[in-house]
Amino acid sequence: MRGIAITLLLAAVFIQPATADYAAGVAAYQRADYAAALEEWRAPAEAGEADAQLGLGNLYVNGEGVEQDFDEAEKWFMKAAEQGLAGGQYNIGLLYAQGWTGEQDSDKAVAWWLKAAAQEHAGSEYQLGLAHEHGWGAEADMAAAIDWYTRSAERGYASAQYMLGLIYTKGRSVEIDAATAAGWYRKAADQGFAEAEYNLGVLYFKGEGVEEDYAKAAQFYQSAADKGSIDAQNNLAGMYALGLGVERDFVLAYMWSTLAVAEDAENAEENRARIAQRMSPEEIAKAERMAAEWQPVE
Repeated sequence: MRGIAITLLLAAVFIQPATADYAAGVAAYQRADYAAALEEWRAPAEAGEADAQLGLGNLYVNGEGVEQDFDEAEKWFMKAAEQGLAGGQYNIGLLYAQGWTGEQDSDKAVAWWLKAAAQEHAGSEYQLGLAHEHGWGAEADMAAAIDWYTRSAERGYASAQYMLGLIYTKGRSVEIDAATAAGWYRKAADQGFAEAEYNLGVLYFKGEGVEEDYAKAAQFYQSAADKGSIDAQNNLAGMYALGLGVERDFVLAYMWSTLAVAEDAENAEENRARIAQRMSPEEIAKAERMAAEWQPVE
């Protein structure tokens, strides 16, 4: 099933700092001292504090401050989930969805997400949208999927906002509506969601749902490319090569094209060859050094 990932769920972790140990664990986690967070959360978790149990589960599932252990993570997530903590219910659902503890069970995953969604947990609402879209643990029902995605998106969940953008771009059980798609992509892009930035750039480039604007297209391609979007890197190379929305720069064009070639982006190798015809050997060498030194932004 697509779109599933375990994360720390900091919003859930920081809601109710019931004990000094728990609060100290939060502070330790924020400064990436995971061993200290583990030590601080252990006692309140064993005493039954649900937020600390969720925190411990996340440390075990991510292998932070401790060897990765999905069984131990499941134990702590379940304790939190059975106390009604939405973050615990969400993560138990993810464990069942992926089968990381040896049992893959779509029905159980959906059941836990429904419990969390009843508490307006946006991540669970998004997963329920995926479940209904793909008929995984739930009836295949695109209308229901859109309903769950919309609930999640309206709570600010970037993945759901992006998914709605795709739905309206492609007309999945709805009329194609580029303007509505652009609106959802923008909400996700405002949170730094690279795929949404790329798709919004495409809409600005084509003038679909928004006024054609090459400068804005280049801006969104740049932001997505900086985060590692291969398609954005490929398109940004073309923008620099042609001087569309940016000042023409063959060195930057070649650099971005080289990164796209490394990931087998469509037509990237052919595009880079055409760019190279306009460059000196020294410029190509510079662009290759820049590509070798490039690192994605967080």
